[in-house]
Amino acid sequence: MMMNSSITLFFFLTIFIGPSISESVSLSISSNSLSKSNNSVTINWSRVDSPSQLDWIGIYSPPNSSLYNYIGYLYLNTSPTWESGSGSITIPLINLRSKYKLRIFRWSESEIIPTRHDHDHNPLPQPKHLLAETEEFEFEQRHGPDQIHLALTGEVGEIRVMFVSGHGKESVVRYGSGPDRMDQVVETRVGRYEMEDMCDSPANQSVGWRDPGFIHDGVMVNLKPGKRYFYKVGSDAGGWSNIFSFVSPDEDSGETIAFLYGDMGTATPYNTFVRTQDESISTIKWIARDIESLGDKPAMISHIGDISYARGYSWLWDHFFNQIEPVASKVPYHVCIGNHEYDWPLQPWKPDWAMYIYAKDGGGECGIPYSLKFNMPGNSSESTGSRAPATRNLYYSFNFGVVHFVYLSTETNFLKGSKQYEFLKKDLESVDRVKTPFVVVQGHRPMYTTSNEVRDRPIREKMLEHLEPLLVDNNVNLALWGHVHRYERFCPINNFTCGSGPVHVVIGMAGQDWQPIWEPRPNHLTDPIFPQPARSIYRGGEFGYTKLIANKEKLTFTYIGNHDGETHDAVEILASGKVINGEITNMMTDEGKHSDDSRGKSGKTSYSWYALGAAVVLFCLLSGYLVGLRSRAKKETVTNKEWTPVKTTEEA
Repeated sequence: MMMNSSITLFFFLTIFIGPSISESVSLSISSNSLSKSNNSVTINWSRVDSPSQLDWIGIYSPPNSSLYNYIGYLYLNTSPTWESGSGSITIPLINLRSKYKLRIFRWSESEIIPTRHDHDHNPLPQPKHLLAETEEFEFEQRHGPDQIHLALTGEVGEIRVMFVSGHGKESVVRYGSGPDRMDQVVETRVGRYEMEDMCDSPANQSVGWRDPGFIHDGVMVNLKPGKRYFYKVGSDAGGWSNIFSFVSPDEDSGETIAFLYGDMGTATPYNTFVRTQDESISTIKWIARDIESLGDKPAMISHIGDISYARGYSWLWDHFFNQIEPVASKVPYHVCIGNHEYDWPLQPWKPDWAMYIYAKDGGGECGIPYSLKFNMPGNSSESTGSRAPATRNLYYSFNFGVVHFVYLSTETNFLKGSKQYEFLKKDLESVDRVKTPFVVVQGHRPMYTTSNEVRDRPIREKMLEHLEPLLVDNNVNLALWGHVHRYERFCPINNFTCGSGPVHVVIGMAGQDWQPIWEPRPNHLTDPIFPQPARSIYRGGEFGYTKLIANKEKLTFTYIGNHDGETHDAVEILASGKVINGEITNMMTDEGKHSDDSRGKSGKTSYSWYALGAAVVLFCLLSGYLVGLRSRAKKETVTNKEWTPVKTTEEA
């Protein structure tokens, strides 16, 4: 009781009386005006008396936000000279369409409040002792639009472009065959959402809400197939973006190139209320390299759920779109919804068996930013049951080259009789396998995984019951899932039996570092023993992404690691449906060492599941030899590779 009273008094004194500013401390920035997002500012301070390890800089936008409602913070000890009372830190900032202000605070361990902590359970800085603050500063008024990203419309000869402005006034897309020949112009539709549209906290509270700006949506039309086009967006009054370019899809090229992953998130140059995903920087870096190497070949990106991990802190969406702009402005960027975009306590579809699956993972957003910031093909939507607009971009499909791509929602009703089930059934039954010999289905929560995802078991059972027969009966080649923050490839599988059915792959390793352990051995539940069943061909904890290349005869699917940008696993699928396993390389456990379990491995040999019987005989003859090689291979692998350390937890 005494502790609660002290905390209440603390808040009263801070909010209603306010902290006093020290007259001696100096705080300044290198520029009061920024021209483009990701411009850097240098923060300089001096004359901080007896500096503490916990002294911190708060980043505020807009400047009149409550002192508790900073968007981020940095500790002064980030600077190597902080102990002298002086120092500097340089960070990039993005345009949030409001002014910024920076403040320095004194903070000591005795003032830590246990009930106020961040997503990693570290205490959040308290703004009790304000030492200094900067003047307000902002981005130039004619800064131009941000967050440019492309998408397919589902129609031949079209590409959609979306972007964000701070004014909502008339903006257009200018495009053409060269940077000096952008003579075609299309207008854009404008939309936005408000704090009152959000369904829960922190999204509908001042701590998480920031003005999202105005979302513009235009469609470039009459595009010739396989040609490079140049474009820019904006207006003379509000400013123009940089000039970008893309290669239009060519349905007759006979080739498909796509980059695919889930659960990427975004990075920030400061600490904030939730954990951000620094590894996402590497993922985008390597994909940008691969897109550049394609030259004038069209490609696309597929991000299957858990997009920005904003979870109600809206400025993280701004960071995400600025981070992906270098690739999303060049190739279509396609998404499906995940639990961290949508789930909230009062969501409309929450059957009894899912009461503990669909929780508060969306941070109160209930799919609103996801629905308005993207515009995917098709018209799928579900009512939120509130004043919030309907949730969009739930399930849809399109052809891209020789592949028919299908996107599903694992967060809304997919059972037999639902609109989504009927869509999937009709869609798969109508695919022209001459035109698109390969079918790839994607959704967020996996149908198959050997991770220890106990909470999601009921949803996997329902997916196996209701959706797997559709995938098997319609000869789906590849089923891709996220949610589990690892890579895992299965054999062609149906009802846990290898031999036929789609190749299922979990690809949720693009950035989020919460990683569940692999499923332990039943009689060693508390020991780090994670046997790899035969149906699991390859699994690993390395961050990265996947790449799909297909022609009329063959689809090749590869897993590329972020630590070296090289291929770590591959599988080939022929148009006939036959699956040829790529070389099964290093299968890693949580500790970064080879699994000692011999099941599901082929050593140095590649083989087809159709030749499994012969391989078993060969395996028996060579088993003694392979055992002798194992320890030496382990030492060589661990010596030559530095695997990214990851955190372990159950949350996805």
